[in-house]
Amino acid sequence: MTSKTRGYLFAFLAICIFAGQDAITKYLGDRYPALFITMIRFWAFAIFVCAFAASSPGGIRQAVKTNRPWLQIARGILLVAEIVLIVFSYVYAGLAMSQSIFQVTPLIITILSIPLLGEAVGWRRGTAVIVGLFGVLVIINPIDVHFDMSLFFPLGAALLFALYSIATRAVSHEDSAVTSLFYAGITGAVAVSLIGPFYWTAIAPSDWSLLAALCVCGTLSHYFLIRAYGLLQAAEVQPVTYFQLVLNVIAAVVLFGETITLNMIAGALIVVGAGFFTIWREHQLARRGASAS
Repeated sequence: MTSKTRGYLFAFLAICIFAGQDAITKYLGDRYPALFITMIRFWAFAIFVCAFAASSPGGIRQAVKTNRPWLQIARGILLVAEIVLIVFSYVYAGLAMSQSIFQVTPLIITILSIPLLGEAVGWRRGTAVIVGLFGVLVIINPIDVHFDMSLFFPLGAALLFALYSIATRAVSHEDSAVTSLFYAGITGAVAVSLIGPFYWTAIAPSDWSLLAALCVCGTLSHYFLIRAYGLLQAAEVQPVTYFQLVLNVIAAVVLFGETITLNMIAGALIVVGAGFFTIWREHQLARRGASAS
């Protein structure tokens, strides 16, 4: 098995686990407060990043060292806020609708990279962004149906995750991936622990296994994704992640009885297509830059 084959296998495993994690989150989110679920999930994530950092070269002492401490802390806060919003999204907007809208994230990253990172976006990627945003309108379908305010939850989650990704790009020039992962887990756990205990809820005995599964999925998915990025380039991993939308739609219909409309399917295809082109174009420009250097 080649390194690329193993990389794609790790990426596929990560996406499958992410989809299972989303289904469990939807189930638990219908029964428990979003902040409570997120807090438990980040506690498990913090344990994972500590173990991962301890096993990396230099250990935790090396992982703590950063040249951008405030930006690293902001990343953790953005990530935990995004997860809280996505739990609300699954509960109020539905799993399928939320994931369809959330696919606009790469396009938002492209837009924000202009003012925040000073990146140049040509007409091709600019057109892809416009097409993708049109796809979101097709999904939401504000003309033929009553616009539900709950749709702002997945849009807000996509915006927060885009900001998190932009911040991750910014720190990646100076800090290692281990440091970024460590700060995301620890800062997020600390931040949500300041609020989460006020929403503490007794867990039904039948739900303990699902809560444990959520924590295990959270750690395994990140581990496999880290392994995938260690063997593949980001542009090679991203197309695989779109398979998560398919799995989430299946789970939404089979497990939660959600209804999938034609405009959701058409809009999701437009958004995914635009996102895929944007990522491919970035990869091509990066390769040209490297060749020129």
